[in-house]
Amino acid sequence: MTKAIASQSGRRGRALMDRRRLGRAAMLATGGFAFLYILVPLIFVTWLSFYRQEIPSYPPEGYSLRWYGAAAANERFIDAFLVSIQLGVISTAIGLAVALPAALGITRLRFRGRGALANMLLLPLIVPGIVLGFALYVFQVEIEIATSLPLLGSLGGLVWGHVLLVIPWATRLITASLEGFDRTLEEAAQNLGANRLTTFRRVTMPMILPGIVAGAIFGFVSSFGNLEVSLFLVGPGRTTLPIAILQYLQWKIDPTIAAISVLQITIIAAAMLVTDRFVKISRVV
Repeated sequence: MTKAIASQSGRRGRALMDRRRLGRAAMLATGGFAFLYILVPLIFVTWLSFYRQEIPSYPPEGYSLRWYGAAAANERFIDAFLVSIQLGVISTAIGLAVALPAALGITRLRFRGRGALANMLLLPLIVPGIVLGFALYVFQVEIEIATSLPLLGSLGGLVWGHVLLVIPWATRLITASLEGFDRTLEEAAQNLGANRLTTFRRVTMPMILPGIVAGAIFGFVSSFGNLEVSLFLVGPGRTTLPIAILQYLQWKIDPTIAAISVLQITIIAAAMLVTDRFVKISRVV
């Protein structure tokens, strides 16, 4: 009887271990596939950027840095890059100024419609970019007609659209930092005589700084790489880098675009790595 029970227990234990191994193998396979799905296109674009010949073909005739030089010498790309940087910085700053008090209100206050407000701030992530861009275009046209303000095609009109791209990322990541924040630290500071402003500046801000920085980075990247909204809102003489790339591809296809893409990826990745070294954004991302 004892041997039978022991044998049955052993079979159950082996079956459980087999299921765990199978589950672990399935998770590893899924993760590996997802990793390759993301990584392979990046590797291909990087490889293509070093081709010597103008028309991409396999096998390559050789390798060269020619297309990086062509990208750096193209004034249209440089101007568009500077516009994208300017637009991303301004939009991120305004988006953070909106997202921080919004996240504080959502996490600290109890009021009717709090959940609806939180969901509304995330809407730009749900609404397709084309729909958002077209809606902003129509709205800005109506404002111009009603007020005669030169909004459409201006930097202000473009910033307006890109701020809407930054706010969801910043709000969500700052909210995540605040939800994991131990409020007894604030209470202790106030018990020791600190007022609310000092407590927020000396206690709360350092603790939620990773969330703020992460929100700024994700918001900036979202603005910097946006095409759909920008297509509806740009004006003459003001082109963002994604639009400049699209316009270039309409009349010419060569590895210059691959070189520009690699430079974009490198700049963004370097910024994230350097930032994470000093402010651990990996705690909230």
